[in-house]
Amino acid sequence: MLKSSDGDWRAARRASARAAVLEAAWGLVRDNGLAALSLRELAKRAGITTPTVYAYFESKNAILDAMFAQAAQSFVEFMSSLEASDDPEADLAASVRAFVDFCVSDVARYQLLFQHSVPGFTPSPESYEVAVRALALARDLLARNGVHDPRHLDIWTAITTGLVGQQISNDPGGDRWTGLTEDVTRMFLAQYGESK
Repeated sequence: MLKSSDGDWRAARRASARAAVLEAAWGLVRDNGLAALSLRELAKRAGITTPTVYAYFESKNAILDAMFAQAAQSFVEFMSSLEASDDPEADLAASVRAFVDFCVSDVARYQLLFQHSVPGFTPSPESYEVAVRALALARDLLARNGVHDPRHLDIWTAITTGLVGQQISNDPGGDRWTGLTEDVTRMFLAQYGESK
């Protein structure tokens, strides 16, 4: 019979091994893109065998799902850490700048979270729920600015991810589009926000 401490040790060892595999996976996709994630290459990078990868993750999609959950949690924590002020418009502008900076700082993470660019991969409901919490933060900020229509939230997310896409595609490392966040915020609120 296993003692409780044996079970705790094994669980901790398994969690550590899973974390190491995920760290190797992030390194691989950051270096070579999401399409480069293969179990063989991942095993090589992690210094383990391919069957060992399967001991911790049942499939490539399971690895992607764990990566998605990590990325979504990082995003929620990052956006939740932004200070709120008495100026809802300034807070909205700060949040979109933070969003754009978060995305352009790690293109692979952005693609996994916001572009769904891996054929055949859909996040699990549990992992996707984390991402939904981030969307709720944006909805709350928009509501503070008098924007309540769900269609306007859709427009907002299209605009903000559009800034990211343009920055990554056309001015990587620069600020041509990241510098437009305040202009975009003012234009959006002039069209959809309630008068102050």
